[in-house]
Amino acid sequence: MSVLTRDEAQHRAQLLDVHRYTIELDLTTGDETFESQTAVRFTARTDGSTFVELKPAELRSVTLDGQPLDPATLTGNRLPLPDLRAGEHELHIRTTMRYSRTGEGMHRFTDPTDGETYLYTQLFMDDVQRVFAAFDQPDLKAVFELTVTAPEHWTVLANGITEHLGQGRWQAAPTPLISTYLVAVAAGPWHSVTTEHRGLPFGIHCRRSLAPHLDADAEELLEITRQCFDRYHEKFDEPYPFDSYDQAFVPEFNAGAMENPGLVTFRDEFVYRSAVTDTERQTRAMVVAHEMAHMWFGDLVTLQWWDDIWLNESFAEYMGYQTLTEATRFTDTWTDFGVVRKAWGYDADQRPSTHPVAPESVPDTASALLNFDGISYAKGASALRQLVAWLGEKDFLAGINTHFTRHRFGNATLADFIDSLATTTERDVHAWADTWLRTTGVDTLTPVVTGENGDRTLTVEHHGSRPHHIAVGLYDQDLADDDGRPARLVLRERLDVDIPQTAPQPLGKRPALLLLNDGDLTYAKIRFDTQSFETVRSCLSALPEPLTRAVVWNALRDAVRDGELAPAAYLETARAHLPRETDLALVQGVLAFASTHIADRYVTPDARPAALATLTSLCRDLIRRTEDGDHPGLRLIAVRHFIDVAAHPETITAWLADGTVPGGPELDPDLRWRVLARLAVLGATDDSAIAAELERDPSATGQEGAARCRAALPTEEAKEKAWAAMFATDDLSAYLFTATAQGFWQPEQADLVRSYVPRFYEDAVAVAARRGPAVADAAGRWAFPAHAVDAMALRLGETCLRDTDPIPALRRKLVDQLDDLARALKVRSA
Repeated sequence: MSVLTRDEAQHRAQLLDVHRYTIELDLTTGDETFESQTAVRFTARTDGSTFVELKPAELRSVTLDGQPLDPATLTGNRLPLPDLRAGEHELHIRTTMRYSRTGEGMHRFTDPTDGETYLYTQLFMDDVQRVFAAFDQPDLKAVFELTVTAPEHWTVLANGITEHLGQGRWQAAPTPLISTYLVAVAAGPWHSVTTEHRGLPFGIHCRRSLAPHLDADAEELLEITRQCFDRYHEKFDEPYPFDSYDQAFVPEFNAGAMENPGLVTFRDEFVYRSAVTDTERQTRAMVVAHEMAHMWFGDLVTLQWWDDIWLNESFAEYMGYQTLTEATRFTDTWTDFGVVRKAWGYDADQRPSTHPVAPESVPDTASALLNFDGISYAKGASALRQLVAWLGEKDFLAGINTHFTRHRFGNATLADFIDSLATTTERDVHAWADTWLRTTGVDTLTPVVTGENGDRTLTVEHHGSRPHHIAVGLYDQDLADDDGRPARLVLRERLDVDIPQTAPQPLGKRPALLLLNDGDLTYAKIRFDTQSFETVRSCLSALPEPLTRAVVWNALRDAVRDGELAPAAYLETARAHLPRETDLALVQGVLAFASTHIADRYVTPDARPAALATLTSLCRDLIRRTEDGDHPGLRLIAVRHFIDVAAHPETITAWLADGTVPGGPELDPDLRWRVLARLAVLGATDDSAIAAELERDPSATGQEGAARCRAALPTEEAKEKAWAAMFATDDLSAYLFTATAQGFWQPEQADLVRSYVPRFYEDAVAVAARRGPAVADAAGRWAFPAHAVDAMALRLGETCLRDTDPIPALRRKLVDQLDDLARALKVRSA
C-alpha cells in the first residue's frame, strides 16, 4: 500500500474541490465482509490527473461521469483518475470491504458474554480507505451523507442524527464540511441513555453486557458532559457546530478516544465494571473534556496537513485539563497531568526519536502516525500552559476565538494560529513559537543561591534554549510535631522569575526549600541546591499543596533516570513519605514508577528482592492507614500494588480464596484477575484455576485476563504456546495480543524466557509487516523484552534496526525501547 506524501496532497488539493460523499454501507452480508458504495461529487479546477484511495477486498465497479473505469487499474490502495477535464465530476465506486479485528477501519467484535456483535469505525489517518473510497487527506473537506443497512434489532449511530427508515435501513443527517478521517459509524444492539441539553440531543452508549455499569455512572458522565459543554460556550464565541453529541463506549478500541464530530468513540474500559479510584474517574472526565474540545479545535478548524497534529492534540490536552478544573468537581487535574502526562512528555523528548512539537515538515502519513506521542500531547499542552502564563488567559482566548472565526469549517496551519494570537497582543508570539514549538529536548533549570545571612540572591542556571516564565517557591520549616511527623513546610513567598534572568533575584534569608517551577507552569527539568535537596528528603510530605509535591516527585524521577539519584534513594524517599500522602494521583504515579521502572529495570537482579520488599512494606503501611474506611481510593491503590509486587503467594492466595482483602475491598473481577496473574508469575496457580476463573467471568475482559495469566505461567509449554499465539498465527485481536504479551515477560522468569529475546526481533518484524500499525504498536510496546537489561539484548536490537526494515510504527517503538534499555543500563552502572 502507498502512503500519501505531503507533496501529493498539496498537488491534489490544488487540483480538486470535493463537495459531497454519498455512502451506502450494507452490514448484513456476513461475518468477514460488508458492502460499500460511494458517490463522490467534486470539481477539477484545471485539467489534470489524480487518484482516489481505497483498500477493498473486491473492487466491483467504478464509473466516472457515467463512464466505466477498469477496476484492474487499482494498484495497492490507489485508483487512478487520469485526464480529468476542468469542471464538475461524479465518481461512483462499489466495493466489498473486510471487517477489521485490529481496531482499524470497520472493527467487528462479538461479545463473549452474550454473543451480540458490534461494529464501529476508526478512520484516523488513512483508514477511511478500509470502509469507503475517498480523497483521503484532511484539507479536502466535504459533506458526508450516509445510509447504513444493519440487522433489524441494531441501532446505528453516526456523526449526525440518524433516522430508522425501516427494514434495518438508517439514514444519517448530512454533516457540515468535515475531513475524511472524522467520519464515524457505530452499529449494534447498543444500550443507550439519552437526554437533551441546550436544545441538542445527547447520548451515551455501550454494549448491552455493560448496561448496568453504564447506568450506574450515567448521571456522572452526563453531568461532566453538560458542565464542559457549557464552559466551552463561555470560552468560545463559536457555538457547538454539530447537530447532536453522542459518546459511544466501544470494545477493543486502540486509542483512549476519538473526536469524531457528533459521535465520540471511547475505549469501553471507561465503563467501569470494577472499583476504581476518584483519580481514574477524573481521568475519564478529562478524556470527555479533551474530546469535546476537539469539536472546535480539530473538527470545526482542522489541520491542513499532519505536521500540525499538535494543533489538535496539544490544544485539546491543555483545554481538557483546564476546563475540568474550572467547571467540575475535579479541581486538582493539573497534579495528575504533572505526574502522569508530563513524565510521558519528558521521556519522549529525551529519546533519539524526539521531534519538535510543530515539526517543519512531515513527509507522509506513515511518518505522521509516529508523532502521536508524549510530545504532541503532553509537551504541547505544557507549552500552551506556559504560553497562557506568559501571554495571559484573556489574550490567549481572544486569539483562539479569532482563529475559529477566520477558519471555521476550514483548515489552518501553525502560521495561521500564531497570526491569530498576534492580533490580540503586542508580545512577539512568532518568536515564542520558534523557540518553543520548533525545537526539541528538555531544558534544565538549576538554582544557585549566593550571599550570606539575610542577604541571599538566586541565580537560575539555564541549560537549554527556551525562555521560561516560572514561579519560585520559598518554603520555611516549622518545628516537627510531637507525633514524629516531619516538620511542616510553610510557603513564605512565590517569586515570579523570567529566564534567562537579567539580574539575580533577591531572596532575603535562605529558605529551607527553594523550588523552581512551583505550580508547574513550564516544561523543564528542575534540580535542587544541596540544602533544598536535604529538605526534600526529610520533609517532602510536609509540603502543603499536591501540585508542589508533584513538581518535587517529578524532579526526583528525572534525577533517577539521569543517573544523578540512586534508585534505592528514590525508594527510601517513597517509603518515608508516601504513607503520609493524600493525593491519589501522586500515590499512584510514584508507586507505578517505583515498581515498573525501578524494581523491574533500574535495580540489578540481586537488588530486586530488596526493592520489592520495600514496596511491599510501603503498601502494607498504606493498607493499615486506610483500615478506617475513610480512604477507599487510597486503599484500592495500595491493594493493587501490594498484589503486583508480592514476592510470596501466601497472602494474596488467601485473599483470592476468601474473595476479599481483610477489612475490604472485596475482590471484584479486576482484582481477582490481578491476583491470579501474580500467582501465575510466582508459579502458585495453574491452567485449571485460570479456566475456572474464566468460567466465572467469561466477559471480554475475562478473556484478556485469562490470556495474560496463561502467558505468565512459568513453564516452557505455556511460553511456547503464548509465543505461537502472538507471532505464528494472526488470530488474536490487538487486545488479546497485548494481554498475552503483558503476561509473557516477567523479571522472575528471566532464565526461562532468555531464548526468546533474540527470537523477538525477527518475529516482531514479520508480524508487523503482516498485520499493520496497530499490531506493530502492540508488539513494540508490550511484546518487547523490556526486562532483559543487558548489553547483549541491546546489541540484538541495534542489529535488527541496522539489518532489517521494520515498518515505521514498529521501528519507532524499537528505537524508543532500545533507548530506554540503554538508559536502564546506565542507571545500573551509575
